[in-house]
Amino acid sequence: MPDSLPASSTEHSREEERPAPWRDEVLNQSAPPLRHAFVDDLPLREALRCHAPGLSADLLTRLADLGAQVGTLETRAMGFAVNAHPPVLHTHDPQGRRRDDVEYHPDYHRLMRIALEGGWHSVAWEAEGCGGHQAHVAALYLLTQAEPGFCCPITMTHAAWPALRQDESLAAFWGPRLRARSHDPRTCAPRDKHCATFGMAMTERQGGSDVRSNLTQAHAEGEGYRLNGHKWFMSAPMSDAFLTLAQLEEGLTCFVVPRRREDGSHNGLQLQRLKDKCGNRANASSEVRLVDARGQRLGEPGRGITTILEMVHQTRLDAATAPVALMRQALVEALHHCQQRHAFGKPLASQPLMQQVLADIALEVEAGIALCLRIARQFDDATREPDARPLARLAPSIAKYWHNRRAPALLAEAMECLGGNGYIEEHLTARLYREAPVNAIWEGSGNVLCLDVLRTLARHPDAGEALLSELRDARGQSPRYDAALATFERGNLLHHAEEARARQLVQSLAVLWQAALLIRHAPADVAEAFCATRLAGTDIPGATGVHGLPPGMSPRHLLARVLP
Repeated sequence: MPDSLPASSTEHSREEERPAPWRDEVLNQSAPPLRHAFVDDLPLREALRCHAPGLSADLLTRLADLGAQVGTLETRAMGFAVNAHPPVLHTHDPQGRRRDDVEYHPDYHRLMRIALEGGWHSVAWEAEGCGGHQAHVAALYLLTQAEPGFCCPITMTHAAWPALRQDESLAAFWGPRLRARSHDPRTCAPRDKHCATFGMAMTERQGGSDVRSNLTQAHAEGEGYRLNGHKWFMSAPMSDAFLTLAQLEEGLTCFVVPRRREDGSHNGLQLQRLKDKCGNRANASSEVRLVDARGQRLGEPGRGITTILEMVHQTRLDAATAPVALMRQALVEALHHCQQRHAFGKPLASQPLMQQVLADIALEVEAGIALCLRIARQFDDATREPDARPLARLAPSIAKYWHNRRAPALLAEAMECLGGNGYIEEHLTARLYREAPVNAIWEGSGNVLCLDVLRTLARHPDAGEALLSELRDARGQSPRYDAALATFERGNLLHHAEEARARQLVQSLAVLWQAALLIRHAPADVAEAFCATRLAGTDIPGATGVHGLPPGMSPRHLLARVLP
């Protein structure tokens, strides 16, 4: 008996040292990342220095302030709240009158205020030609990381101005309201609002992207027009006005249709339902019937597509930027988790195979933000230099196509880094993954974009030559890049592209352009890692999967650039 006492005592002490599961201690789990979304993002800041060298100190300070807001736990909680409580449609009031209002969670309006009071919907036009487009793209990239859903009305409000300024009287009325740095969610007459947001109404159920088949009709009435018809997909229906396509005798024409009439009464925009979407749940997307809706004509009769394309062109750059922001946010979530989570005796982030996954996502984000800001610079240049306009017209479709091909696969990889936690809605990666397809579908799906690239190259051959010249300027620093560019030029896709090979053309242009930008402006090991993984064997790889760095190439520097 005495011999057993020391053993029993020793066993008891060991049990005291072990974590007791019944005490509900949380072990080996990561905390939500607390970060400064601008200061901590070295690739973003480097891309701004390169592609927006003239950006004012004021705009840089505003971007830094926005990054501080985006990175807080409070803003993170807003994003979760607006997804847990999506918009609610109220078609009628208690007395049976048409109401057609959409009720949003209060945090949706708080997020809208961050964007609108920051002036990010109008900065491109306030600083046009002086870094305004670069500032807008950088801000949208940050705002998307707060919550993608509310960015839709911000993008459309930003994009409406190039179309609206084609008409002097419409520009005079709406311009000050579009540039105002405030958020007013009230439903009232346009003249009673000192600030406004804009949407668009193009697609119909029988045609989709084939908007020339639209059936909505417009008829002259007094100094304006009366519209009747149906729109299959109209996002942000609580906007104050919409660029809307309808048929006149001369053909498809663009109109500005306000949500309320001049006396504040209902303007015949009858919301049929809100779409139950896969993702983008914080943003209301509606099906709407137009019943004697009054509007003003914008642009020449029969030239509606040309008129509204001024808006679509702007939205496509935003839709190319958003997937890069989603990948950046997912990368931060994954790396932060892997730095804190231990498995098999060491942090996940120090394990070689996990490093390969994280490094590949990091490369995609580096290349994506470089391309978006390069295109934003082209937009800025096009305001001063007519020769820059063809490439500015071509570029957004290339970036939008490719970034949205890459995002779903890499967001799934980031989710997998968190294991089962990443798949539940309490973690951000699940929401990011559901969001991934939306920007590929809106403002032109993949095939539509590739066909647009072919049309632009046919109408503006100088756009293709300008891009090819920029690709050639990066030669001589990476053998892999030089070989891939030579293979592309021998294929002569740029000058003799067939419709069936349009995706191959656009994919090749996107990856070669990303590589050229990194070769010329990023650290050498970043550029070489990108070329080694994306241009191996002179072929452009497909859009799925993790490519993996070659033997002897360390991922440590890439990951050190993600978070300080």
